[in-house]
Amino acid sequence: MRIAVTGATGFIGCNLVEWLKARNFEVSATGRTETDVEKTRCERLRKAGHEVAAGSLLDAGFASRIVAGCDVVIHLAAAQHEGNVPDAYFHDTNVGGTQLLIDASIKSGVRRFVYGSTIGVYGSAAEGELSESSPTDPGNVYERSKLEAEQVVNAHKDRIETCLARISEAYGPADFRLLKLFRAIKRDAFIILGSGLNRRQPIFIDDLAQALLLCAQHAAACHETFNLAGSEVMTTNDMVRQIATAVSHRPPRMRIPVWPFRAAAAVLETTLRPLGIQPPLTQRRLNFFTKSFVFSTVKCREVLGFSAAVPFQAGAAATARWYAENGYL
Repeated sequence: MRIAVTGATGFIGCNLVEWLKARNFEVSATGRTETDVEKTRCERLRKAGHEVAAGSLLDAGFASRIVAGCDVVIHLAAAQHEGNVPDAYFHDTNVGGTQLLIDASIKSGVRRFVYGSTIGVYGSAAEGELSESSPTDPGNVYERSKLEAEQVVNAHKDRIETCLARISEAYGPADFRLLKLFRAIKRDAFIILGSGLNRRQPIFIDDLAQALLLCAQHAAACHETFNLAGSEVMTTNDMVRQIATAVSHRPPRMRIPVWPFRAAAAVLETTLRPLGIQPPLTQRRLNFFTKSFVFSTVKCREVLGFSAAVPFQAGAAATARWYAENGYL
C-alpha cells in the first residue's frame, strides 16, 4: 500500500510518516517549511531517508503529483494557529486545498481519502459525552473551515471511499506545542488560569497513528466519521499533576482568574490581526483552560476494534524523556 500524507512537517504528520515507514508502507509526503519547527521536522524526516516534497496543495498540478500512484490519502495539512491572516486564508487553505486534493485523488484512482479534522467542530464546552452524531457548532474561523472541508469530502462519497477523522488533543515525543507547558511546570513557572476543572481526553501520538491507519485500511471505515481520542478522561488539573510527576517536580499551586486574559486576548486580536501581526495571546490558546471535551469511544471500539492503549502518565513520561534527551528541558 502506498499512502500520501499531507502536513508531514506538522507534529501528527511527521510522526505518522515515521510510524508508517517503520511498518514498511510506501509514503508520499508533503509539508510546509515556513517556520523553524517545520524546517526541523523536515530535516529530521530527510535524515531518516524520508523525502518530503515541497509545494502548495493549492497548486492542482502539485496535488496531482503527490497523490499519483497512491492507494490512500491521509490529509492532515491545514491552516490552524495563524493569528495574523484574514479569514479568507483559512477558507482558501482548508476548504479550497481539500477540494483540489480530493479532485486530484479521484482523477489518480486513489481508493480512500481520509480527512484529518478536529474535535473543534463541536464548538464550545459540552456537557456529557460527545459522539460522532453529536451536533456541530464551530466557534471560530478555523473550526468553521474544517467543518466546511468535511462537507467537501462528504460531497464526493459517490466517487471515492472517504473517512472523517476528528482528532482530539494529540501529544507525545517531539510535540513542540506542549513543550512550553512541560518547561513551565519543570521551572515552577506555570500558573493555572481558572478552576482547572475543564475535562479533556488527549491521545498519545502512537495510538493516533494506529487509529489513522485503521481509518485508511478498515473496510468498515468507508464513509464513516470517527472521534479519535484517548481512553482516559481527565481535568486540566489532573493533566498538570501528571506532567509534574513526569518532570519530577511538584505540581503548580498558583491559580488566577481567566477573564482578564480573555479580555486582553480580545484586544490583542482586534488590534494586531488587521496589521498582519501574530498576537502573543489569543482566545483559542485560552481554550486550554476553559473548554471541555469528553468523547464516547464506543464507535471506534466496535467498528474499528480500536482503543487507545497508552495511559497519559506513561505518555507524559515518554514525552518528558524525549524533551530532556534532546536538550529542551
